[in-house]
Amino acid sequence: MFFTFCIHIFLIFAYSIRLHRKTVNEETRDIYYKPNKEIVMNNIPSVFWLIPIASVVALGMAWFFFRSMMKEDEGTDRMKEIAAHVRKGAMAYLKQQYKVVAIVFVVLAVIFAFMAYVLKVQNPWVPFAFLTGGLFSGLAGFFGMKTATYASARTANGARTSLDKGLKIAFRSGAVMGLVVVGLGLLDIAIWFIVLNAVYEGEGTALITITTTMLTFGMGASTQALFARVGGGIYTKAADVGADLVGKVEANIPEDDPRTCPVLCVLRWQCVQRRMWRSSCRRIRRVRRTVRR
Repeated sequence: MFFTFCIHIFLIFAYSIRLHRKTVNEETRDIYYKPNKEIVMNNIPSVFWLIPIASVVALGMAWFFFRSMMKEDEGTDRMKEIAAHVRKGAMAYLKQQYKVVAIVFVVLAVIFAFMAYVLKVQNPWVPFAFLTGGLFSGLAGFFGMKTATYASARTANGARTSLDKGLKIAFRSGAVMGLVVVGLGLLDIAIWFIVLNAVYEGEGTALITITTTMLTFGMGASTQALFARVGGGIYTKAADVGADLVGKVEANIPEDDPRTCPVLCVLRWQCVQRRMWRSSCRRIRRVRRTVRR
């Protein structure tokens, strides 16, 4: 994990410096110092405002689906007990992971700030964009996992009534994850675009500065995705192996027996690792596609 993390951070720094050098080289061209309307961004097109509106609509629909899912019955007392254990384990892991991730993000943000304001080899907005990328990625993972841990028992209980009801609960609960990722990603990009366009209004290098800054969101999101993927696997294996040893050696319980803790570990792994990693990766792809367009 440490080796992978070092490679990841090295690639982030290399890519950041490459973007900055590309920006500096392009700034030396005479065309960027001329008042060209195609390059200088004075006004925001009217069609742009569909982006923040769409993000708000997506987040609103995600909230609606979440509230409708929470109104469903969670099932029997045993189902509620198991679901509570799954939520407790998932949130315990998430809390511990975010503590570590927060420390890493603060350290990296300080390094980026030193490179931007002291060494002058970075865009001055890079540290803030890096933090917001990780923040929104973490929020998407948190909302997705919270929804998944509440929806699992409700989906199972709905399937006991009819497959149609179980499918509706599962589909709408899964839609919360997709809508939150899209909504937060578009909202993040739209807000930063509006702010940077206002700050660099009338400057010839406005589009380049905005583009390089928005690409930094992907760096923060990818760092969060790294911890979500690797950390989830480590958490799962540690809990699984420990529970197997206790169940098999001390209690002589088979591995696939529902009385063993590994069953809950598998459920937690599905909620923790897959939700966190997929939400972060989806947001990375969403940011990169938007910037390229």
